[in-house]
Amino acid sequence: MSEITKCPKCGGEYVYFDGVLYVCPDCAYEFQEGDGEAEENTVAKDSNGAELFDGDAVTVIKDLKVKGSSMVIKRGTKVKSIRLTENPEEVDCKIDGSSIVLKTCFLKK
Repeated sequence: MSEITKCPKCGGEYVYFDGVLYVCPDCAYEFQEGDGEAEENTVAKDSNGAELFDGDAVTVIKDLKVKGSSMVIKRGTKVKSIRLTENPEEVDCKIDGSSIVLKTCFLKK
């Protein structure tokens, strides 16, 4: 039996071939056999699809509760000087003197 292909996005093991593309039922990601290597070099993008860079200023688009704290980051809060992390879906920043990691899907440039 051949080697089982894993999903390059979520790492799911239940990937199936639909005749044209491989499909992951866990995250609904569709890909071709060689897409795994290209997927690793993704760039950080905000909620609108704009590319993010170190030092950018962004705005929070949704009220966010901070886990382990009673702090709430309000919608419209401007965050200056973000730092990109190894994960393209997260950025590191400081809000009110606290270092926080935010998901890029809640930010806009």
